[in-house]
Amino acid sequence: MRSTEVLTWKNRCAMYSGFFIDRSDHFNSCEATMKPNIKWEPLLNAAREARKMAYAPYSGFPVGAALIGERGKIYTGCNVENSSYGLTVCAERVALYKAVSEGETQPKAIVVVADTEKSLSLCGACRQVLAEFNTEILVLAANTKGVKTVTTLSQLLPEPFGKKSME
Repeated sequence: MRSTEVLTWKNRCAMYSGFFIDRSDHFNSCEATMKPNIKWEPLLNAAREARKMAYAPYSGFPVGAALIGERGKIYTGCNVENSSYGLTVCAERVALYKAVSEGETQPKAIVVVADTEKSLSLCGACRQVLAEFNTEILVLAANTKGVKTVTTLSQLLPEPFGKKSME
């Protein structure tokens, strides 16, 4: 898909049960009218800037993320790799951990940016960690070419493990 193409509402909803944002930041949506008003451009810019700080000497795959919470503050993160690969931390979790460390436990939306052909999808670990705080968080995944996809975490992770799972 070229970055200037916009999927139709019907195709997009059938494919992902989410919604798509074109380059002008307008929604073609199944459920966009029910979502909170998020100003995406500041989040996108913050995620792009955070990507520049990524420490990715092993994969060469820098990722940036920006999260906004109930208070309206933006928290950024970048992936931080480690030679012991299992200790690598994704950009999304870095942004969330920064938010939580500053008292923000109600994330509303997160943006993730990487240099991929399609928009990037969150890994399972990031989905699960975000679900601890908000299963309905809005997730905008973007590439450096302008392709953007928005969905909710519950669409990406419909049955997360959580507090109720331990009862």
